[in-house]
Amino acid sequence: MASLARVILDFQSGELSRDEFVAQLDSALATEQLGPTRLLETLYAAHHRSPLPDDLYLEVRRRIELLRVSNVAAGGEETGIQTSVDLPSLRSSSAASAGAASTAGSAAHETIKGIGDTLNNRFVLEECLGVGGMGTVYKALDLRKLEASDRKPYLAIKVLNVQFRGNPNSLVALQREARKAQVLAHRNIITVYDFDRDGPIVYLTMEYLSGKPLSQLLRTPGYQGMPVRAALPIVRGMCAALAYAHERGFVHCDFKPANVFLTTNAEVKVIDFGIARVFQRPEEESDATVFDPGSLGALTPAYASPEMIEHREPDPRDDIYALGCITYELLTGHHPFDRLSATQARNADFKPQRPANLDARQWRALRAALSFDRNTRIPSVVRFIAEFDNEARAEKSGTLAWVGLAGLAVVCAVTVGVFAFRSGSSRQQAAQTEAARSQGDQVDRAAGASAVAPATNVAQTTPAPASKPALTLAAITPTLAQVPCSALSGAVQDHALTVRGFLSQRYGAAHLKETLAALPGVDTVSLDVRPLADDKCDFVKTLAPFLVRNWQAGRVASLQMRPPSGFLTENDSLVVDLKAPPFDSFATVDYYQLDGHVVHMVPSRQWPDNQMQANGGPYTIGSNAGDWTVSKPFGSEMVVLMVTPVPLFDKLRPESEARAVYLRALETRLKQIGGQYGQDHLLADFAPITTKPATR
Repeated sequence: MASLARVILDFQSGELSRDEFVAQLDSALATEQLGPTRLLETLYAAHHRSPLPDDLYLEVRRRIELLRVSNVAAGGEETGIQTSVDLPSLRSSSAASAGAASTAGSAAHETIKGIGDTLNNRFVLEECLGVGGMGTVYKALDLRKLEASDRKPYLAIKVLNVQFRGNPNSLVALQREARKAQVLAHRNIITVYDFDRDGPIVYLTMEYLSGKPLSQLLRTPGYQGMPVRAALPIVRGMCAALAYAHERGFVHCDFKPANVFLTTNAEVKVIDFGIARVFQRPEEESDATVFDPGSLGALTPAYASPEMIEHREPDPRDDIYALGCITYELLTGHHPFDRLSATQARNADFKPQRPANLDARQWRALRAALSFDRNTRIPSVVRFIAEFDNEARAEKSGTLAWVGLAGLAVVCAVTVGVFAFRSGSSRQQAAQTEAARSQGDQVDRAAGASAVAPATNVAQTTPAPASKPALTLAAITPTLAQVPCSALSGAVQDHALTVRGFLSQRYGAAHLKETLAALPGVDTVSLDVRPLADDKCDFVKTLAPFLVRNWQAGRVASLQMRPPSGFLTENDSLVVDLKAPPFDSFATVDYYQLDGHVVHMVPSRQWPDNQMQANGGPYTIGSNAGDWTVSKPFGSEMVVLMVTPVPLFDKLRPESEARAVYLRALETRLKQIGGQYGQDHLLADFAPITTKPATR
C-alpha cells in the first residue's frame, strides 16, 4: 500500500486525480506506521515542496489530527514501527514511542480548532481563508464587536500550525511577527493587531478585507497576461510595500502571488510577513538572534532566489527576484522559468523570453530583477519601479485602477484590509519614485560613457599564440565547489582532470563534463560520480566541504557498507565498517531517511562508544543479529560518517529527529569545533544505499 508521501507525490505529479487522491488517502493513513506526529511532518514537508490546494491540505491535516484523537481516546500510543528490544528498527520505535507518551498526554486535553469553533470565548472561526508558512488563516467574527453593534465585526485570525504548537518558541514567533507588523505600518501592508493563545492554540489577529489573492487571478482559466497599463498599479503597490519594508531593514523572504492581495476597494496589500528576516538589526533588536521565526517557516521554491535556497543571509534583492517573477507572470500568464526553482533554472541555463508588450527599458529592468546572481540583480525596489514604470504618475498613483480586470470573478475572500489613501502620501511616493528614476538615468549615462570610452595603446601586431596554461587543483576547485547539491573531489595529472564524488542528478554529468572541459589547461575529463537526488541537497550542502577535504587527502576516513553495493532488502541488517583517520577521533554515523528524518546510529544507546584510535579499524557497526533492520519507506537513502577530534555533541541526541532540526544543530557545532581545533580534523564520508521491500 502506498505511503502518505507517495500518495501526495502522485497527486502533485498528476498521476492521481482529485477523487483518486481522496479515495487513497484513508487507506494510506490506515497503513502508515509513523504515527500522527510524523504524518503531520510528512504532510507539511510535501505541502511546502509543492503546495496542495488549501482545502485538500486542510482535509488531510484534519484526518491526521482525528487519528491522534481517536488513538488517544482508545488508550493507544503513537508508535513509529513495531519492534522489540533485541531488534531495534531503523525507524526508531523507541524514540517515537517516548515522544508519543508525552504527545498523547497533552493531546488528551487538546481540542482541534476549526470552522465553527471559538477562541477565548470571543472569536468565532467562520471560514478558512488560506494556509501560510506558519499557520492557517480564518475569517472570524469578533463577538465583542458584535455586541457593541460595530459595523465591521470581522477580522482575520492566523492559527499556528499544529506542528508549531509544541514548539516552545511558537508564542515568540507570533510576538515577533506582531512586532514586525507594528514597525511595518503602511497602506500596502496588512495591519496586524495582536497575538494571544487559547490553551495550546496560539494565534494572531489581523485586519480582514474582501478581495482575492493575486495567485487566484493568475490561475484564472484562460489567463494569458494583461497589458502593462493594467499591470502597473499592481506592480506599484507591491513595490511600495517592499520598498517600505526594506527601508526598515526587513526582507519578506516568502514573497509570492499568494501573499499579494487585491482588495474589492481597488487596493494592493502584501501579507504574511511571518517569516520576514531582519537584515539590518539595530541594537534594540539584538535579541532577534535568539529566535528567528524564519526557522519555522518555509520558502516557496518557484519564487525564492538562489541565495535563499542556498541558505545565505537575507538581502532585499531576494525579494526583488520574487518581484521579478511575479511581474513577469502578471504580464505573460506564465512563470519566467516554468516554475522551476531558481537553482534548477540556473543549472539548466534557462533564459526568460522577453514579453512582447515591454519596451527595451522595461525589459532591461525586469531581466535584471530575474538575475540568478545578487551582484547583477537590480539593486533596489525603488530602482526597479523607476526603470519599469514608464507612465507619468497620476496624483493618486497608489490607487489600483482595475483596467482589464472587471470581468474576473472574485471567488473567495482572503485576509487583507482597507486603508484610506492619502493624496499627500501618493504625491510623495510619486516624487520619490521619479527622483529614483532620475538617479537611475544618471547611472545609466555614466555607465554608457564608460562603455564607449576609446581604448588607447592597442597593439597593431597579432601576438604569438600563448602556451597552454598548467592545470592545477587550485584552478579547478572553485568550479567544483560551485556545482549545487554536490560534493566533488578533483585530481590532475598533466592536462587530464579526474573528478570523483557525488553529483546533483539534476545538474548532470554531461553538463559537468562540458563545464570542466572549458577550463584553461584541460584536455580530458574523467568522471567517477554518484548521482544525488534533490531530497539530499540540504545535508550535502552542509557536509560537502568535509567530504571533499577527506577525499582530497586520499579518503583517510572511510565508511563502507555491507554489502559494498549498498543494495538492501526489507528486514536486512544494516552493517557498516569504519576506518579511522591518522589521528585520534570520534565517529558520528547518521542515517538520512527518505521521510526527512535522521536516525543516529553512532553514538546511540546501542553503540555509545564512538572513539577511534589513529589509523584504527575497521570498526564494525551493527551485526547480523540485527541491531538495525531495513523497513519502509524504501528507495535511495544515505548513511553519513562525520569524524571530529572531540565528541560532536556533549550528550546523546534523540534516536531519531527531523533532518532540519539536526542540520541546524550540526552546522552550529561544526563551526565551534572547527574554530577551536581547526578544519583539517573535520572529515566526512558518504555511503549511499538503495532499499526495497521483501518479495512476498
